[in-house]
Order: sequence, then C-alpha cells, then structure tokens
Amino acid sequence: MSQQSSVWRRSPFDARFEQQFDALVRAGFGVGSGTGAGFTPAAEITRDGDDAVVTLDLPGVAADDVTVEVEQNRLVVRGERKDPRAEDARGRTERRYGTFRRSFSLPSTVTAEAVSASSDAGVLTVRVAGAHAAAQPTRIAVTTGA
Repeated sequence: MSQQSSVWRRSPFDARFEQQFDALVRAGFGVGSGTGAGFTPAAEITRDGDDAVVTLDLPGVAADDVTVEVEQNRLVVRGERKDPRAEDARGRTERRYGTFRRSFSLPSTVTAEAVSASSDAGVLTVRVAGAHAAAQPTRIAVTTGA
C-alpha cells in the first residue's frame, strides 16, 4: 500500500490566482462593500443611454432613513431598516432589520451634481448622469519656436 504525500507545492501563480478569484467573488457578491449580517438590500445596475441607473429594493425603509452620497469615486447608499415590533414582543421573524451600506464604483469624471435619487413603493432609484459617456478628447495646441 502506497502512501501519498500530503505536501502540496504552491507557486506564486497560485497565490496570485487566489487573490484575483477572491476579489472577483467579493465584487460579484458584494462582500467587502460594507455588507453585514443584517439587512442587505438587493441592487440592480442598468444602463439608460449614457446614464447608469442603480435600483435598490428597500421595502419598509422610509426615504428619510436613506442617505445617498458620492465619496472618493464611489456611490454610497446608507440607511436603516427599523424593526417596527416592540422590544418586548415575542415571536419569530425571518425578516432582516438593521443598518446597511452599499457602495458602487463610479468613473472619475462623475461628480455629485450628476447624481439624483428618488424613492417609490420601496424601491430607491439612483440615476448617475453621464456615467457611460465617453470622455471627450481635448485638443492641445502645439506651438513652434521659442
């Protein structure tokens, strides 16, 4: 009976692959973007012409309990889904409550003035005007001589 060695040699490529895979998983599933064990609203990002439209499902969240900000080339949505039950209420709930934070990368050309937000029927819609607009080249004059 032969025994196989349990030693596995790792190359630098393996470590780099794991880092890239972990980053892909975090980006795709929102891990690392401020999500926690509490309430995490589902988000959808679509394109409408040159604009990006981000919608978040926020059932039971009042518009006054939501903050939308642009900080360091990121769109940040924060808020709280409050538990309407009394603290001494007994029973069972499968609903999630608590604070949440979602953030999304923005092109460096987007400013806070390009962002608008509205809430209707438990859905927050954030429009980022010009997020997909191609950067317009600026022609630089070339001078001759000294």
